[in-house]
Amino acid sequence: MKKLPIEREVKFAQADLETLRLRLLELEAERIGPGSLEENWLLDRGDELGRRGSVLRIRSQEGQGAEVTLKGPAKFDGNTKVRPELEMNIEDASIALELFAGLGYEVVRRYQKVREEWRLGAETICLDHTPIGDFVEFEGDRAEAVAKRCGFDPEQAVRKSYLMLYADWIQSHPEAPRDMLFVDSKPAG
Repeated sequence: MKKLPIEREVKFAQADLETLRLRLLELEAERIGPGSLEENWLLDRGDELGRRGSVLRIRSQEGQGAEVTLKGPAKFDGNTKVRPELEMNIEDASIALELFAGLGYEVVRRYQKVREEWRLGAETICLDHTPIGDFVEFEGDRAEAVAKRCGFDPEQAVRKSYLMLYADWIQSHPEAPRDMLFVDSKPAG
């Protein structure tokens, strides 16, 4: 059986995105495109994926189509999160949501962010503006090394997912909505 592709990422909170953009230009990184709104739906069926530490996500990004992603349980190699990840491009997120609903999966959480992607060598740098602040993710085999070149200390990396961070946010902001959204928008479909 073919081995699953592995995602390697290191994430930092409270990122100064403007300063980081200037550093990326100094390093001659390539900007993949302007920031665009990203809608994410996490699905599960009776917590079967959650119990295994896995994630099934449908993501739609303005002007870039949609994808279905299955992530396996996360482990850490130093400060870098490592997990198996399968992705498949799809035409329409709403059709995928309907298909998975027909299989018994429900949307258990939603979140939004504005993502701007850059590339430096084989690594991807994602500048993320979210309802709870700005973050940066470095993805690839040399994620920690690229993070250091951009002025980040891997010892300060955030180990939590956006939804774990949002759960922490809700603890100190009980008036916050259940889902991490910029606006109270309706699900696709």
